[in-house]
Amino acid sequence: METSKSVGRLRIYVSSTDQFRQTPLYEFITLQAKKEGLAGVTVTKGILGYGASSVIHSYKFWEVSDKVPTVIEIIDEEDKVLSFYEHVKPHLENMKYGCLATFEKTTVLLYKSGQKPATDQ
Repeated sequence: METSKSVGRLRIYVSSTDQFRQTPLYEFITLQAKKEGLAGVTVTKGILGYGASSVIHSYKFWEVSDKVPTVIEIIDEEDKVLSFYEHVKPHLENMKYGCLATFEKTTVLLYKSGQKPATDQ
């Protein structure tokens, strides 16, 4: 990603239990973004939240399923992010329980690659 170009942030709000073909939706989207060469993705699980249904979901250690709000955040050049959104949009529109996607322009102050860990041989 070139920091001099127009950069955007896509946020996709889903539930931790949402699935796409028996794979967590957040994992599917992250792997698709990696395949398409996007600069980076972060998935964050919330501890409390609600959406359009107004049903509050929260983390409680005694519950069997960990159904909590989850945010998938993707940052890269604006055109790449918007193109990626168009790629995953049909999957989001078919979600049974709904979701939310937002986009905003942002400024990258630093984008530095780290060193990959050495592998044992």
